[in-house]
Amino acid sequence: MAISRRNVLLGSAGALGAASFSFPRPAIAQTEPIKIGCLAAITGPSSAPTVGFNRGINFAVDSINAAGGVKGRKIELVMRDTQGDPTKAVNATQELISQAKVHAIWGPVNSGEALATTPIMARAKIPDIHPCVVESLIDTTKYPNAFRMAPSNSQWDDAVRNYCLNVLKVKKVAVIGDTTGYGVTAVGASVAAFKKDGADVVYQANIDATQPDMTPDMLRAKNAGSEAIVVWSVTTGMEARMFNTRAAMGWDVPFVGHPSLASGELAGLVDKPENWKKVYAIGYKSCSYDAAGKLPPKSEELVARLAKANIALNDTLLWWVAGGIDAIELIAKAVAESGSTESAGLVKYWNTLSKYPGYFGTYTFTPTQHNGYPTDEIVMSEASTAKNGTFALAPGYT
Repeated sequence: MAISRRNVLLGSAGALGAASFSFPRPAIAQTEPIKIGCLAAITGPSSAPTVGFNRGINFAVDSINAAGGVKGRKIELVMRDTQGDPTKAVNATQELISQAKVHAIWGPVNSGEALATTPIMARAKIPDIHPCVVESLIDTTKYPNAFRMAPSNSQWDDAVRNYCLNVLKVKKVAVIGDTTGYGVTAVGASVAAFKKDGADVVYQANIDATQPDMTPDMLRAKNAGSEAIVVWSVTTGMEARMFNTRAAMGWDVPFVGHPSLASGELAGLVDKPENWKKVYAIGYKSCSYDAAGKLPPKSEELVARLAKANIALNDTLLWWVAGGIDAIELIAKAVAESGSTESAGLVKYWNTLSKYPGYFGTYTFTPTQHNGYPTDEIVMSEASTAKNGTFALAPGYT
């Protein structure tokens, strides 16, 4: 009897060994654990995405191991807290490769760190799956072992720019980010794309995420005539201070941008709930509910399973949790299909994926294209409408 991926995540006895990963064992049986290194900003100002991703990866590992592992081999997570610091991420990457001897790496989950670690993994030929959005992180010539299972920043930027120009109908924008490698890169790319499309970028800035007073920058944006503020940062504290400052100024300007604008952490950081209104964050079809409050069927089933496992979604985003699940499953499936944990086998398997049905998205990779997420699954969400880490579509969508 065939066993579905749903059964695997439910932890059905023998599901992985009997069906989803059903092919002959290698000539020499392997019983040692499959070691997956995890580079995650567990603490620090960039930790918001990690909360959700970690719940997803742990849920997936527990489910697969409860079902017998991958052809009898259990998955072992080797977690390292990078604190959002590229130097710490580099040190952790080197330790995971040379000492822990991991078979694959998930992360980092922050692009500023990944810019420093991806070349190290490439030299060591370590298979890497990450959700980092900076364009240069995916280059099949320089980094043939690196795969992106989230949209690239240009895909995000396209969605944000389209919403600002074609739905909100604004022409003058302020583009603001933090001072991380990601923030600086994202602001530069966003400004260039807005200008190319004929918009007037009246103010741009990169702000230290720990800056306590956002009034000076918000005043500059207002005085320049900004009709929308585009935000590129994962730092919810900075974003909340911007929302509170907008309210104190009595300025009715929309915020549009990074998915973290919809993080559940913001509910406890804004001075008043209404300060979080008129904020539109990047979202996804898989994690957006309709007018009746219903998600796509597959996502509804996942949310139910997460609830049964007591996985909280009220303070994070479903796409972060689902993305963590997908990353572990993609690694596990590659080990199963290749029959080993050798780098070449894992990479070869990923390079053959076409419309792989994940929970966060539908992934496609080829030897020359390691951007796996489909652009048509990106939408904008109304940030303050969170329900189990999912959101209502922003005004203007049907």
